[in-house]
Amino acid sequence: MKLIEEAGVIIATRHCNKRADNDKVECFAALARVERTDFLEPMFVGEIAQIHAELRYASEHSLEVQCKVYAEDLLKGRRRQTTMASLWYVPVTISQPHTPVSVPPLIYTSPEAEASGKRRYETQKKVRASRRVESALDDEFSAPGQINIVSSSSRDLSNVHSVSYSQSSLIVMLHPSECNMFGVASVASGGSIMKMMDTLAGIVAFRHCRCNVVTASIESIDFHHRAEMGLVMTITGRPIFSSPRSLLIEVFVDCENIVEHSTFRACSAIFTFVSLDERMQPKEIPELKVETDAEKLRFEEARKRYEKRKENRKRKMDASSSNGD
Repeated sequence: MKLIEEAGVIIATRHCNKRADNDKVECFAALARVERTDFLEPMFVGEIAQIHAELRYASEHSLEVQCKVYAEDLLKGRRRQTTMASLWYVPVTISQPHTPVSVPPLIYTSPEAEASGKRRYETQKKVRASRRVESALDDEFSAPGQINIVSSSSRDLSNVHSVSYSQSSLIVMLHPSECNMFGVASVASGGSIMKMMDTLAGIVAFRHCRCNVVTASIESIDFHHRAEMGLVMTITGRPIFSSPRSLLIEVFVDCENIVEHSTFRACSAIFTFVSLDERMQPKEIPELKVETDAEKLRFEEARKRYEKRKENRKRKMDASSSNGD
């Protein structure tokens, strides 16, 4: 994921600095949103990772980049696609306070391609707006601006497969290695944060399944606020839904300025994991125990999203089959 974001920021920053001399402003592309990321196939040790990044749409202040990851087996001479993701960037000035600037026009291959990009742009705007409405349902665990740390003492170690048993936190201080040259992490070098979010979600999934687990997909990641070097970042994750084949994990990233005694929500996302047996075949996931009213509400909301995605995938498969006939 870190390499995907690096490829995206390179191509987006390159485009955003293609301006006429009289409109020249030095800027970099700040990661604002990651659309649903699908991990189509696993990548194995020894394979060569190749990332293809392509500009797809440009609005007045944002730019869409599609990234495809391929794995190449040099010994067998095979190349296959493993991952696909769409990322949205916003160009901001290099100088503080990183003010947003306009995006240079993008030349499209056809009017249809431009119209399709505009539909995707409007859709992601609506989704982000709906997420803000849904935040009213958040409990104190997910309330922006409040740091909630899950420690061993706060976990119910006797209640296996419950939310309390599997939830976890990761606390790190943002160092230069997690930031870009301007000292910014989540807006310009979000790949580092996404990697840590995936690691934390993997710990939660492993605790619940107690076997090998892999990331199957990531719902859209919205970067609400930039995280800068020196801040203390708390990444917290908990399971919210399970089916026989999938486990959904909600992850929040909160930042604390320990000098100014202030906190804020940096980003949030939902990860989908699957479990595998010793032969790397799908294995049934234990049912998630939901006990409190808040856990039951989150489970039901996640179940509706899960069923909707299944229906969308089925429609696409049926449409592909019809076109093939």
